Amino acid sequence: MSQFRTWAALSDHWAAAALRRTRRAFLGFSVPVPHLVARVLLACYLGARTAIKFSIRLLLCEPAFKAYCSSYGKRLRTATHLPWVQGHGRILVGDDVTINGRIAISFAVRYSSDPVLEIGDRSSVGHNTSFVIGKRISIGNDCLIANEVIIFDAPGHPVSGPLRLAGQAAPNDAVKPVTISNNVWIGLRGIIYPGVTIGEGAVVSAGSVVMTDVAPHTIVAGNPARRISYADLSKSAHGARFLRMQAPGPVSVHVADT
Repeated sequence: MSQFRTWAALSDHWAAAALRRTRRAFLGFSVPVPHLVARVLLACYLGARTAIKFSIRLLLCEPAFKAYCSSYGKRLRTATHLPWVQGHGRILVGDDVTINGRIAISFAVRYSSDPVLEIGDRSSVGHNTSFVIGKRISIGNDCLIANEVIIFDAPGHPVSGPLRLAGQAAPNDAVKPVTISNNVWIGLRGIIYPGVTIGEGAVVSAGSVVMTDVAPHTIVAGNPARRISYADLSKSAHGARFLRMQAPGPVSVHVADT
């Protein structure tokens, strides 16, 4: 078969050339459709897709994820992907939590008999986010976790080369709980290391690697992440001056511009 494909793709023989012309004509074929008909077909397709996804979410993915949870609040919503859960631990979910796509949750039970992932009220978790929990990862209320974020409190392997060759796990003192306070925004592909505490109202810019604590109401960026600005204008001199110019009375403004 591979020899035939090579011959058909490269040969100057009239039969091979005819096959290539036929293939191009087939791939380029289209049917003229009046605009109104095209709009009706599109509406039918989108309506059917929405109905199918709604049914999958409502009847399969949400109930299955709730079955994984030790407790969950009102109006928990998932997408049309069932989260991938490995190991055994507790998942505690608050009210109005949204899981916006496929996520992975891995419990490393060798470090704790009761590892815990906690997600607070009104928080959302983006597509392809990954959690590795040896002891505890806590996410506060009103947090925004973007797509492809990695949060782990346990390294997968020990730093020592001989220990890795021996197939040993990372030492227990390398496993350090992660705490994400209320109203934190973690941008696309952010990585949060073990032992990190992110203060209330902070912003982790896209692609940042957070290896140390983040102060409340600050914006951090980079690898390793460093403070670059304030997430709350009222916390900076420039921001306070800006607020006084913009409003005659007390104003509370929160700006997260990464």
